[in-house]
Amino acid sequence: MLDFDIAVIGAGHAGCEAALAAARLGCRTLICVMNVDTIGALSCNPAIGGLAKGHLVREIDALGGEMARNIDATAIQFRRLNTSKGPAVRSSRAQADRLLYRLRMKQILENQPGLAVRQAMVDEILVAKGAVWGVRTSLDEVVRVRAVIVATGTFLNGLVHVGMKNFSAGRLGDFPSMALAQWFKAQGFAVGRMKTGTVPRIDRNTIDYSRLEAQHGDSPVTFFSFSTPPGPPPLPQLPCHITYTNEATHEIIRGSIDQSPMYAGVIEGIGARYCPSVEDKIMRFPDKTRHQIFLEPEGLDTVEIYPNGISTSLPLTTQIRLVHSIAGMESARIMRPGYAIEYDFIDPRGLKASLETKAVAGLFFAGQINGTSGYEEAAAQGLMAGINSVRYCRNEEPLVLDRSQAYIGVLIDDLITLGTKEPYRLFTSRAEYRLLLREDNADMRLCAIGREAGLLGDAAWQAFSEKQNRIHNCLSLLENTRVKPTAAVNSQLAQFESSPLNQTLSLEELLRRPELNLKHLGELAPLAETPCSLEEDGMVADEIELQVKYAGYIKRQQEQVERFRKLERIELPEDFSYKGLPGLSNEVVEKLSTIQPRSLGQAARISGVTPAAIAVLQVHLKRLGRI
Repeated sequence: MLDFDIAVIGAGHAGCEAALAAARLGCRTLICVMNVDTIGALSCNPAIGGLAKGHLVREIDALGGEMARNIDATAIQFRRLNTSKGPAVRSSRAQADRLLYRLRMKQILENQPGLAVRQAMVDEILVAKGAVWGVRTSLDEVVRVRAVIVATGTFLNGLVHVGMKNFSAGRLGDFPSMALAQWFKAQGFAVGRMKTGTVPRIDRNTIDYSRLEAQHGDSPVTFFSFSTPPGPPPLPQLPCHITYTNEATHEIIRGSIDQSPMYAGVIEGIGARYCPSVEDKIMRFPDKTRHQIFLEPEGLDTVEIYPNGISTSLPLTTQIRLVHSIAGMESARIMRPGYAIEYDFIDPRGLKASLETKAVAGLFFAGQINGTSGYEEAAAQGLMAGINSVRYCRNEEPLVLDRSQAYIGVLIDDLITLGTKEPYRLFTSRAEYRLLLREDNADMRLCAIGREAGLLGDAAWQAFSEKQNRIHNCLSLLENTRVKPTAAVNSQLAQFESSPLNQTLSLEELLRRPELNLKHLGELAPLAETPCSLEEDGMVADEIELQVKYAGYIKRQQEQVERFRKLERIELPEDFSYKGLPGLSNEVVEKLSTIQPRSLGQAARISGVTPAAIAVLQVHLKRLGRI
């Protein structure tokens, strides 16, 4: 019998972050994966980041996770999204070399001290007296552990659909996890079905690029990791190309809709609302004459192209006709068919904020098993599950990030409080304090927490400390450097298309003007009462400008956060009984009893729990002397 502290089941994005975190924090960790060649695989689109997702990647990095460094090292295109909009919604995205991303992550895991990588299928989690004590593999090998992190992705009872044909698989070409899926049902977990899908892959050599619009990445690039030094990316950069569906495409889909397993009623699982199949797009939006498609290269040394926008589970013959109807792809050859996959997930309302299950001590869930969609959401959960599994083994308090601290906090709180009926995807709109939770300041928010948790290394901490000092010194300089309304100053301002001064102002006050940035002030600084030099650029300059320009809004949101935290500080006991409390409806009692909120703030966010019910709880807690 083998002995470890922690076992991680699955080596997708959740499993990789969980295993690395656990091992780096000093626990003997085993990661079990059905095929070691698929560690860190990008199963769907070859990209990391995106709207709100880029925020998660930066947060993972600030806490000491691996995803940001991995994509920085293997990206073939970097782009910042929403740059014309406010700072709260700007996000980064990068196209990855799919093979290199996977191989680098595999290498990181293989060379991590304290982490053992095993090709093994876990069939059973061994439980005694309500707590985990081991796992059993399909080869009847028993491994004794103190905690288990389940990060199985789409593999639990996975079923792949192409047209009316379906077969059991974790993803196309991989075995599903059937025995473990049955174990969860036998244990009484609330199991549901969800669906996701992917696109047909196209041979690059059969695409007519002369008819397509090229979309190049940013130059210079903005890396994800705060520890990646500025400069050119390590890999050659490739463009994407844009094309569109058309009415002929739509007619092909409408004419074959009876062969769609989803519309034919073959698929039981619920799909992602915000990542619909091309069939969904055509049927749900009949007035739209075309839908955009991004032809994304899958790597430097492959001809495979990912046509982002035409996820489908139609029959292969229909997929071929569909692809050939699109401009630039009239002669395109499909290398891999698109497909849909159904899989089991478990109601995340059965989790604590630590991602430990309420039913079994030492059992943690991360990723799609919790009903989420997306590599980034999975990695964030994996990181937190890894940290908290270590703390569980050491009998320490879990690390819980609240909604005002991180998008990770928003993600986990939404799952455990509200649950989900469809694959959950994170958006900036889900974060009520998003001006404070910007992508650019993830390190300012979370590096100290990552350092305290033991994950943020010396080099990263030193880089953060230096950045923090630069920001502090620059803000102080801006505040204390004053500029008089001289002819030279006003002449310079005129060149910046900014109004002249008629009184002495600080550089900080000048920076509040929307048309001025830190570079402009660098040219004004030598003309100040006390001449000085400003040379900040890049992410440091962005952070300084945002702090100054949005100071009023930031202060207002900080006040909102303080009100939020007042309710968060009022804790509710885990074994609190809501039955019999006067003033609570049966519905409220049922929901509070099911979720067992950790605080009055979380109770207030449960759907159907009214302000009147919160007032009743406050009165009762006062009587108990808890307020």
